[in-house]
Order: sequence, then C-alpha cells, then structure tokens
Amino acid sequence: MTKYSFKLPLAAVAGVAMMAAMASLAHAQSAPSTAPTAAPAPYEGWGGKAETPRYLGQIFPPWQHGANNDAIDRGFDFSVPEADDMADFHGDVNNPKLVLYVAGNYYFAMAPLVKEFETENPQYKGHVFAITIPPGMLVKAMRAGGTFTSGNMTFTAKPDAYLAGLKAVNALIKSGDLTGPAVPYVTNDLTIMVPKGNPAHITSLADLAKPGVRLVMPNPAFEGVAGQIESSLKKAGGDALVDAVYKTGVANGTTILTHIHHRQTPLFLMQGLADAGVTWKSEAIFQEQAGHPIEDISIPADVNTTAIYAGAVVKGAAHPAAAKAWLTFIHSPKALAIFETYQFKPYTAAK
Repeated sequence: MTKYSFKLPLAAVAGVAMMAAMASLAHAQSAPSTAPTAAPAPYEGWGGKAETPRYLGQIFPPWQHGANNDAIDRGFDFSVPEADDMADFHGDVNNPKLVLYVAGNYYFAMAPLVKEFETENPQYKGHVFAITIPPGMLVKAMRAGGTFTSGNMTFTAKPDAYLAGLKAVNALIKSGDLTGPAVPYVTNDLTIMVPKGNPAHITSLADLAKPGVRLVMPNPAFEGVAGQIESSLKKAGGDALVDAVYKTGVANGTTILTHIHHRQTPLFLMQGLADAGVTWKSEAIFQEQAGHPIEDISIPADVNTTAIYAGAVVKGAAHPAAAKAWLTFIHSPKALAIFETYQFKPYTAAK
C-alpha cells in the first residue's frame, strides 16, 4: 500500500481549483436535484436565514448549510463544498467586533453559541468572526499577526480571544501571548469514529492494530489531540499499540495522518478511505446528529483521556470588552446547555 503524505496548506479542505469550482457551480445550477428526501433540513441560521445546501446529504464540509455565518448581508453565494469552500472561517471578516480563535473540534457548536451570544449581546449581531482550525495552527497565525492565506485568498483577522485546551491556554498566558486568567468551561472525552455499520468490526482501541485496519489519525506535528490519543493508546496497549498506530501504520501506509482531523477524519471515513479514527466524542455525536453515515465506539473511562477547554483574552486584543463578554458567556448555563447537546460536560474545578 502506498504511504500517504499530507504536506498540504490549510486550504486542503477549504478549497481547490477555480476551474473545478466553476464547472461544479454550473452543474449545480442546471442539474435537477437527486438528493434523498430523508436528508436533514438546513439549520435556520443567524439572521433568520436558512441556506439550502445544493446537495442535501452530501459528505463534503461545511456540514451546517451556512449556519456558522452570522453575516446579515451575505451577498453573492459562491460555495461549492467539494471544490471551493472555506469551511473553518465563519462570519464576515470586514469590520468584526469580536474575533474568536477556537479549537476546531467544536466548530459545529459555534452556530448555536454565537446565535445565543448575539441574542444576549445584540450590539455584536452580524459582527462575530470565528476561525476553527487546530489550536497549534491558531497560535502560529496569532503570532503572524492574524494573517491567513487559504488557497488564493489572503486576509487578516487578529484574535480577541483564544479558546483551546486549558494547559495550552495557561502556557500561552505564561508566554505572554494571552492575558489571564484562563476561563475553563467544559470537558470532553475521546471515542473511536467509524463508518456506519462498522465494517472493520472495531470494538476497542486494541482493534486499531488489527491487520488490514486502515486508520485516519491526527498528526502529532499539527494537532494537540494526538498527544492525548497516544496517552489512551498507551493505557490500552502500551508502547506496542502506540507504535502500531503511529509508527508502523504510518510507515506502511495503513495510517493516514491528517492536518485538520475534525474535517478530514469523518470525510475520509465516509469516502471509504479509512476504517476508523480516534476523535473527541462530541465530533462523532455531531456527525450522527447530522444524519451522516458515521458511528462511534465508546472508549472505557479507565483508558480514556479527558480534555478541559478554556479561553483567555489575547494580549493587545482590538476588542477586549467583547472578548471578556464571550468568556463570561461561554460558561453560562445557556452556553453549557448547548455544549451538553454534543455530550460535552460542564467543567467542575477539582477540590
């Protein structure tokens, strides 16, 4: 089997060739819909507008049909999910009043969270811009002045608040990138994501080392969750299981390493490129709730790893009051209720 190599820019998931985009757009405008009627209805997004997807039930991101964009005036819609799309950049980048850098593994919760935040703080309505890529990448962007290039587009969105794992947030406060205190709000556990029907018959972490099982896993070079996954693999099967997944599997091509696991893992599973991948539980829950052909296999508590999510104000933020308002909101009862729909748990300080 050929070894997979992913030396791709952030736009690997967000967009590809313009020619393909234009061809797909022309087809979308002229071809009759063949979508299954059982596909989920579009989320009625911010501003009371629901954007109907061109292909209901399609497997390509974004998976929320425009709900993660709070812009009041969206202008001309040019989105072709399988060819030209910026799935992890949400909102209007022009004149934002709050810019959030959010760990990508809860991109799906941002639509209801921002909708509720704007209900409580109407002065920000239509002016929240959020970026949901892996937290390590967000740090690189933050230190680059908030300038991004995705495909052929370059833009700047300097962050006001950064939200990721508690340890990472505390480290960034110590380094001077963020201003304390850190505000923890929810926790999350790992699970094994598999295609619907679980064709490889995965029942445990140990099964990830079975001969012939194809894996899609976060790259330790880019995604912090890989360290937590390695910890769980070690609990379940020692160094031998870690090596089988992250050394032998990568070497022989049975393990694909991602750049953006929260997008690539479910996509590759639905495309039949892999049999399993370890993700956060909430990510699998969202895919299942969306009606996508995804299931998950629970990991027992004694070998699982729990993450604590936290946030802090970015040093030199252009909108510090808005950042503080978001950090106050994010652990409020209404915000926690939204998180709980995806099986996050409220953070409780150790006593």
